[in-house]
Amino acid sequence: MSQEYRKRVDLFPYFLLSPALIITLLVIFYPIIRTFTYSFMQYILWKPTEIKFIGLGNYLKILEDPVFWISVQNTFIWIVGVISLQLLLGFGTALLLNQKFFWRGIARSLVLIPWVTPSVITALMWRWMYDGNRGVINDLLVRAGILSSYFPWLANDKTALYAIILALMWQGFPFFAIMILAGLQAIPDTLYEAAEVDGASMVQKFTRITLPMLVPVLFTSLMLRIIWVANSLDIIYIMTGGGPGYATHTLPVYSYIRAYKGMDFGYASTIAVILTLLITLFVSIYVRKVLRTEDRGAV
Repeated sequence: MSQEYRKRVDLFPYFLLSPALIITLLVIFYPIIRTFTYSFMQYILWKPTEIKFIGLGNYLKILEDPVFWISVQNTFIWIVGVISLQLLLGFGTALLLNQKFFWRGIARSLVLIPWVTPSVITALMWRWMYDGNRGVINDLLVRAGILSSYFPWLANDKTALYAIILALMWQGFPFFAIMILAGLQAIPDTLYEAAEVDGASMVQKFTRITLPMLVPVLFTSLMLRIIWVANSLDIIYIMTGGGPGYATHTLPVYSYIRAYKGMDFGYASTIAVILTLLITLFVSIYVRKVLRTEDRGAV
């Protein structure tokens, strides 16, 4: 086999991967680079003659922006609230679906409905359910005697964010349910049988076998959902538009509003870059902590 033919064979896999790589560079990395570049510019579309490089001007300006800090606080509440509720509900659902009952196959299919429902439909459905005049949630609460009159859940700055958290919890819990269910089915039955022989209780089997075996699945699921939830925009914007006031402003919502309502792409890009850095920092710290825990367990 000649050396020239060997080189041609070695380059062939890269040739096959090149279309996907080029598309990835154009669709993902190019916008990232442009966003990072815009963050150092005064880039306001309705002031085309004043577009210029201002260095760290946007970053210094953002530190004194009270709406930015409200958005940071709301983003933290949003991520913690949504992920916690989705994980708890998804874990419980996975444990139920792992049991043997005659309609288990149908139940596993039905649980995917919230996940496959488009976000726009989910947002409109929940906005109607929360409606302060004829919403079904208010109707049920009034009929049950919990409320004396209809309450404007999405128009109240104390409840709007938490109402949307419940909506996204409903949409996203099937992801955790399916991932954890797959992890549960991968656990060998022999481990539970040996534990029963040793006289282990249900709690001991759960804490000593189920949870440790699910750590890789939970880690991957949490990382993916944290990134997705932190960047989620559609449900919040459709349900409240970021209001009332700044009650449901998260960093993605604030960036979108500054870009497409204020036409200030420089400032909006700065918010997007800071959000990306915060997510990257959190994920890297979490990954290191988990890896250290696994190393200690291996030792």
